Amino acid sequence: MTKRKLIITRNLNDTLLNNINEIIPDWEVVVSKDPKAWEHILSEAEIIAGWTKEIVSECMEKDSKLQWLQTWSAGVNSVPLQAFSSKKISITSANGVHAFPISETIFALLLALTRKIHTYVKNQQTKTWENAGLKLELHRKTIGIIGVGAIGKETAKIAQAFGMKVLGVRHSYKEENNVDEMYTTEELNLVLPQCDYVVITLPLTKDTYRLFGKEQFQLMKNSAFLVNIGRGDIIVEKELIEALQNDIIGGVGLDVFEQEPLSEDSPLWEMDNVIITPHTAGATEYYNERLINDIFIPNLKSYVRGEKLPINVVDFQKGY
Repeated sequence: MTKRKLIITRNLNDTLLNNINEIIPDWEVVVSKDPKAWEHILSEAEIIAGWTKEIVSECMEKDSKLQWLQTWSAGVNSVPLQAFSSKKISITSANGVHAFPISETIFALLLALTRKIHTYVKNQQTKTWENAGLKLELHRKTIGIIGVGAIGKETAKIAQAFGMKVLGVRHSYKEENNVDEMYTTEELNLVLPQCDYVVITLPLTKDTYRLFGKEQFQLMKNSAFLVNIGRGDIIVEKELIEALQNDIIGGVGLDVFEQEPLSEDSPLWEMDNVIITPHTAGATEYYNERLINDIFIPNLKSYVRGEKLPINVVDFQKGY
């Protein structure tokens, strides 16, 4: 009898692999970052964990047995969602894995911009002893969190510890712990003028594509700081650069960009009020552990019982 197959396109430690094998002891489980280990059985895999572009053609073939894809990222904008939808292949994301590390990165950027840590690090290289005009405080200011999902909720909790007023933006008015006022996405432009800090934690969808442009930057305070850890295409990068050059906003912390890696000739590299990180905000020593134990294994248990997947199922209409 042919064994059912699970492919994991990442390397896992023995503990995590054992946790999986305990649930599906009769399955063939292939775990490797090297496509050569599993490319010959792609069409036979019932479950694939870890999206790669190499798998898409096999997944769409008539004889493909694929029923469920678990992505290794929270965002699924790189996955051909409509193709998966037409084949009735379920997709679950890694949403929630990043809440701790990304919220830490958000506040690292906010504090660095506020307390000019990035400026002092540069001064240290030239042994320059200078105040650099330091004056701002983060405590008791207003922060707008654009996208109140797992990351946004954790960011709101930390913001409350600083005594900040927290404004949240998402599709519904549903109240959320640690959010003082909730607005809908359609009310974004009402929120921006109130904020000393704006944090974008949105996924990239047809509705969020280029959501932030010249109009939004002009609505912000000229002292306001913006952080984007969502996706680069949520911001019109050219218009952001113009806003920074013309002192329309105070500064930005960017982990994501329209094109990655960021081009060496981008003006963003040279700006004193910009901090750049290379799409690493979610990097953490606990990534695989959280994804497997908190998301994949609970879903796998439901899957083998013939039940609906309970965690992080992607809505093909919403795009996340």
